[in-house]
Amino acid sequence: MQAEIEQLFDHKPPLYTEEHFKLFATFKLALNTGKIRAAEPDAAALTGWRVNTWVKKGILLGFRMGGIVDMSIDAAKQPYFDKSTYPVRSFTALSGVRIVPGGSSVRDGCFIGTGVTCMPPMYINVGAYVDSGTMVDSHALVGSCAQVGKNCHISAASQIGGVLEPVGALPVIVEDDVLVGGNCGIYEGTVVKQRAVLGSGTILNRSTPIYDLVRGAIYKATDEEPLIIPQNAVIVAGSRAVTSGPGKDWGISIYTPVIVKYRDVKTDTKVQLEDLLR
Repeated sequence: MQAEIEQLFDHKPPLYTEEHFKLFATFKLALNTGKIRAAEPDAAALTGWRVNTWVKKGILLGFRMGGIVDMSIDAAKQPYFDKSTYPVRSFTALSGVRIVPGGSSVRDGCFIGTGVTCMPPMYINVGAYVDSGTMVDSHALVGSCAQVGKNCHISAASQIGGVLEPVGALPVIVEDDVLVGGNCGIYEGTVVKQRAVLGSGTILNRSTPIYDLVRGAIYKATDEEPLIIPQNAVIVAGSRAVTSGPGKDWGISIYTPVIVKYRDVKTDTKVQLEDLLR
């Protein structure tokens, strides 16, 4: 399938045939069942992950192949129009996924593990991988191709950014047992390692370094690698003083995420509440 997807992506035909659409349907089913994914663990990589470029090409191919169609449940009251290749993902009670009533959407072409809870309204985009036992809370977004591990809590209004293009770019990775607090944002291919805790309002991206008060280290993204958050790190939104120029004279500080501790028994006790909601 990989060779066929790459061939079709790199050489656009004058017209997509029935065989092309069958190929894409097979590809999308593999995404939905988790047999293929936009990125996967790789112990040999510095980040612990590698991007599957051909899978991202296949996702983009779906946008190219699809035409805009009416997807409205009731066109008079609430019209919806989108690419025919990406309808809303289908589930049944046997899927083992809780989609609480109230306006959530999961786009076709993503893996949602058993025991995932979707609190309304939230949105999971194409290519995402949300593993078993994770909760995606109200007003949260899991962006295109983002990879979220087992037993995570993506709290209300948090944004897990999508990275679909360029196809070689690693998407945002949130590993197992991570707690993402309310109103957090994780963007630009950031990798959050296992059991990390992000306090409310923490923003992580390629532009802002992380200051580790425990280990006396500063973590930054480079041209080759994204920002990597250490395992068990507990991060809060902080600030650092501007030390030169008008900013110093005016007493201005700028935002920075700060690691204030590493996860311990006390931290685990504070984040156990979510288990009661499953």
